[in-house]
Amino acid sequence: MEKGKSDDWLTDDEQRAWRTYVDVGTLLLNQLGRDLEPFDLTINDYEILVNLSESPQRRMRMSDLARTTLQSKSRLSHQISRMEKSGLVRRENCESDRRGLFAVLTEDGWETMRRVAPHHVTAVREHFIDLVPTDDQAALRKALTPVVEHLRAARGRI
Repeated sequence: MEKGKSDDWLTDDEQRAWRTYVDVGTLLLNQLGRDLEPFDLTINDYEILVNLSESPQRRMRMSDLARTTLQSKSRLSHQISRMEKSGLVRRENCESDRRGLFAVLTEDGWETMRRVAPHHVTAVREHFIDLVPTDDQAALRKALTPVVEHLRAARGRI
């Protein structure tokens, strides 16, 4: 069989690489989520807070936020509703598009982000960055960049 055909089994090395990647992704996100629990945040909450905090006027169109966070519009709407009840975000109408809505980071959301971010960075360092030597971080980024680009392009076609 020709390498790369869809009916090929993974080699032992490919299987180990794949399973290690899956384990790291799953375990790391679960750990980072547990590290956010004392702040009454989920990893999805934190991702939304980060995106809003880095956006102009600390707001994003809901459709853009859904695309950025890889959530369906419906799932994001439920997530934003929960975050609104906590006072972290609010929705605003889009003046240029009556159907459009913005998610806006509230002052409480901004303060939460400022308070939690240092703890999150510490957790990312403890559970990932400090465990991967600097040279390997560059190699990891180089190896995974084509995968990210491929998947982003594929997502755009869906």
